[in-house]
Amino acid sequence: MDLAGKHIVLGLSGGVACYKAAELTRALAKAGATVQVVMTEAAAQFITPVTMQALSGRPVHTSQWDARIANNMAHIDLTRDADAIVIAPCSTDFLFKLAHGACDDLLSTLCVARPAHVPLLVAPAMNVEMWLNPATQRNVAQVRADGIQMLGPDAGEQACGETGMGRMLEPEHLLADIIASFQPKTLAGKHVLVTAGPTFEPIDPVRGITNLSSGKMGYAVARAAYEAGAEVTLVSGPTALDTPFGVQRINVQTAEQMHDVVMSRVAAHDVFIAVAAVADWRVRNRASQKIKKTDEQRTPALEFDENVDILAAVAALEKKPYCVGFAAESENLVSYGEAKRRKKNIPLLVGNIGHQTFGQDQNELVLFDDNGHTPLPPGDKQTLARQLIGEIAQRMARGWLNAYP
Repeated sequence: MDLAGKHIVLGLSGGVACYKAAELTRALAKAGATVQVVMTEAAAQFITPVTMQALSGRPVHTSQWDARIANNMAHIDLTRDADAIVIAPCSTDFLFKLAHGACDDLLSTLCVARPAHVPLLVAPAMNVEMWLNPATQRNVAQVRADGIQMLGPDAGEQACGETGMGRMLEPEHLLADIIASFQPKTLAGKHVLVTAGPTFEPIDPVRGITNLSSGKMGYAVARAAYEAGAEVTLVSGPTALDTPFGVQRINVQTAEQMHDVVMSRVAAHDVFIAVAAVADWRVRNRASQKIKKTDEQRTPALEFDENVDILAAVAALEKKPYCVGFAAESENLVSYGEAKRRKKNIPLLVGNIGHQTFGQDQNELVLFDDNGHTPLPPGDKQTLARQLIGEIAQRMARGWLNAYP
């Protein structure tokens, strides 16, 4: 679980978006966190403390004079064990309090009293005109300057009937950003291009050649790169997966389409991670209409052309990013993996036994580099993706261009 062992203080200020805080509480708990809810008097007008207590499994605090705290110092005690404080929703008024260090209720006081090592994340939720108001924007700038992390807001329909910026992020997006806040920013400022999923090579308008790749590993890598602070572009073949939050996704179908998208964008990226299971061949005599069985011809005679090797094309560029390849083999992983890395002239290749892990949540990866091969401990794909991103960041920091001109 992504937040196992983490203790989150979840603060609610007044706003209709308090209903989303209920779902966020459940999501945080499912991710392994313990959640301590603190509510302002205004928040209790939109959702009851009883509801939040039922969802969090802990007593909800609303008053700085709460006698349940032995020393009557809830603003101190509630923050000392916290791994993060999240204000969701954060109203216009509460944003003002944060910007000016106001302490007139329990939630605002504990935000000021929190230890310096405890991060504070806020999810604004307000009407579009309130968000765009110059005073609000001054407060936003001050809050960011003070090191408080802003989660959103988003644009969309609002409870008042208007449309625009100020809508609180959805709970699943808030969860993704909260999880990301705990990950080291080893790729901060970097631009990462990832390919994922299978490609599909048409035979006719209704049939094609593809493979068993689900895209899960590539999507996990894209998410891990975003968590590490990178700006991420994901070029994806056909999958049923949701786009990782914060990642730009470009959908393609064929290997040629994937090649064209990658080559048109790779110059702006520092890292290229080729996770996609790209078809080696495409059908040369592709039919424009559905191929029908006849008495004379029961099976079509297909002819093939070789697809462009996307990873090799990127690695051959004069000005190239740090290139990482993936090799899904059905046998002889070590010998095939080492040979593939040398042939493509790349600093790092990641291998696995593909037919055992396609579509699964678990994986086993082996890293191939100039020092040989190193297996990573088996684990879920997201955990392995984070480990891989850490390995990439370390290798980039040590320098690599001279070895791969």
